[in-house]
Amino acid sequence: MKAKAILMLLFLGMSVSCLQAQTTDAPKVKKGMIKVTVLYPNGEGKTFDMDYYTKNHMPLMAKFFNLKIYAIDKGLAGGTPNVPVPFLAIGYLYFDKLSDYETALAKHVDEIRADFPKYTNITPLIQISEVVQ
Repeated sequence: MKAKAILMLLFLGMSVSCLQAQTTDAPKVKKGMIKVTVLYPNGEGKTFDMDYYTKNHMPLMAKFFNLKIYAIDKGLAGGTPNVPVPFLAIGYLYFDKLSDYETALAKHVDEIRADFPKYTNITPLIQISEVVQ
């Protein structure tokens, strides 16, 4: 019985340390990084397949751009009650340098554009920013 308790404690200890290693080693957004924000405006007749975007399109972007960090927002509401959501979705791609984005985009722009009709009929707005804080 004592051996079982010791093994259980060892297993739990190893599990916790593995979880801590995973969370502390995860890439983090840092000051000076480049953030590419892709906004999908809402409007009459606009469609957006969030399931395809999260399961297919963004993982494809991560592959093309060799991304360590990306994020997705799903629009829920406007800023005041009863105001429609201004953007159906927003995607964020993070890079160490602007040239990393530009180089990969030049290589894969046709493949990226070809994937758009699979999840949306919206022409996205794109903003490139530097992370300040």
